[in-house]
Amino acid sequence: MAIGPVSPSVLERYELKYLIPFSMVEPISRYVEMFCEMDYYSQISHDGFYTINSLYFETPNFFFMRNKANDTGRFSLRVRSYGDKPKAPYYFETKEKIADFSKKRRGKVPLENWSDVFLNPEALGSFDPRADKHTDYFVNLIRTYNAHPMILTQYRRRAYLSTLDDYARVTFDRQLCYREETRYNVDPNDGTMLNYDHPDTFGYPGVNVILELKCERKIPVWIVDLIRRFNLMRMGFSKFEGSMLECYSLAGVEDFARGRVPS
Repeated sequence: MAIGPVSPSVLERYELKYLIPFSMVEPISRYVEMFCEMDYYSQISHDGFYTINSLYFETPNFFFMRNKANDTGRFSLRVRSYGDKPKAPYYFETKEKIADFSKKRRGKVPLENWSDVFLNPEALGSFDPRADKHTDYFVNLIRTYNAHPMILTQYRRRAYLSTLDDYARVTFDRQLCYREETRYNVDPNDGTMLNYDHPDTFGYPGVNVILELKCERKIPVWIVDLIRRFNLMRMGFSKFEGSMLECYSLAGVEDFARGRVPS
């Protein structure tokens, strides 16, 4: 039975990240399928992977990147869409993270002209972004920090949802791409997307897939067993940070150094 395309507007969860070679995707998937089933988008995809696009916002002085060095609290702002040819609805997402614990707020914008929320509010018609508290929260943060589009990322995901727990999720992300994008534009076809899933980005040879184990405060026994069975070692990786370092280091921006933006 396919789990429909429904995502909670607020998610609070632990996130454990691992970097693995593609050869481990199928063995881990077979194990996970004893406790989970593919989510809706994976089930309707021909190979179990579906495309996710994220337009990330940043401040003129790269405040969000700089703040990633602060484990007591950091966040990112992004507009998320799905597919190689994105269409409404679009999702305004705020992700806040403290150590391994994250809180994601998600506002739904059912308009193709989603950018009018920022560029031309008079053209929104009956849609009021203030009517949804999560959309309103996102918009207010954008204005508070004077944030603007900075980079568009794309990857392909296979996702599983637990059939035993209130919430537990396993995702495999691969084929990571990015493009410098300073317009309010989420179309991955409107410009060249560049791959950044290589050893220099990950920092480890032979790995090209991000495995994430996500759950509520109590980690399920089957996830603990998965970690032990496949000898998984924690390796942190941020798609936003990784793509920003790749993009703006290549562009010669002096503020960026390998590993961290200096404070």
